[in-house]
Amino acid sequence: MVVSPRLGALAHRRYVQVMAERGCYPSDLSDARWELIEPVLAAWRAERRRHALDIGRPPEHELREIMNAILYVDRTGVQWRYLSHDFPPWETVYGYFAKWQKDGVFAQLNGLLRELVRQKGGRSASPSACVIDAQSVKASTSAPATSQGTDAGKKIVGRKRSIVTDTLGLLLAVLVTAASVQDSVAGTQLLDQVAAAHPTIRKVWVDGGYRQHLVEHAATLGIDLEIVQRPLGTRGFTPIPKRWAVERT
Repeated sequence: MVVSPRLGALAHRRYVQVMAERGCYPSDLSDARWELIEPVLAAWRAERRRHALDIGRPPEHELREIMNAILYVDRTGVQWRYLSHDFPPWETVYGYFAKWQKDGVFAQLNGLLRELVRQKGGRSASPSACVIDAQSVKASTSAPATSQGTDAGKKIVGRKRSIVTDTLGLLLAVLVTAASVQDSVAGTQLLDQVAAAHPTIRKVWVDGGYRQHLVEHAATLGIDLEIVQRPLGTRGFTPIPKRWAVERT
C-alpha cells in the first residue's frame, strides 16, 4: 500500500516537534536509518487502519517515536513499566511491539536490512550457505521455571538460544528453548524454518555438538550439512576454521 507523501511530511513535522521537546537518546534512529524502515511500518499502519473502525481518527503517536521507545528498552534493558516518560505510554509502546512481533514486521525489517548489507558487500540478496550454533545462558529470576532446563554439558540452568546466520554473520532464524534441549533437536526445527523461508540455502555448517541424524534430516530438505570438528587437544572456546570463505552468494 502506498503512503501519501503529504501524510509522510506531516508525520515528519510532528516528529521534529517531539524531538525538540524531549531531546535525543543515543538509541534513537538516525534520519538515514528511519528512511530505510519507514515504508514498512507506514504500510503496516495503513493496512491496519484500512480494516479498523476508527479509520477517520489520526494516530496519536508517531511510528518513529514508537520504534525509538522499543530501541530504548532494547539498548538499556529496562522493564516496559520503567520506560522513560519522554516516550509514549509504555502500554502503547508494548502494544505496538507485540503486534509487530505477531505480524512478522520485525522479521520483515531484518530481511530487508540483511539484503541491503549483502548486496552492498557484493553478495546476492539471498544466501546459499549458513551456519547454525547454540549458546546456553542463565535465565533471569523472573523467567518461568517451566521454560528453563539444565545443560548437562555446560552445567548451566536456564535457556538455550539457537541461531542461524549467513556467512556474513547476519541473522536468518532464531529459536529459544530450555537449556536441556539438545542442539540437534533445536537444529532440526531451525533447518525446517530455513528451508521454508530461505529456499536458496544449499550448504550448512555446524560444530561437533550436533549429531549425524541432523545431516540426514538436512539431506531430505536438499541441504548439504557439514559437521566441522574442532582441532584435537583443544579445550574451551575455539574458533572453527572459516571453511566457507569462498562462498560468494
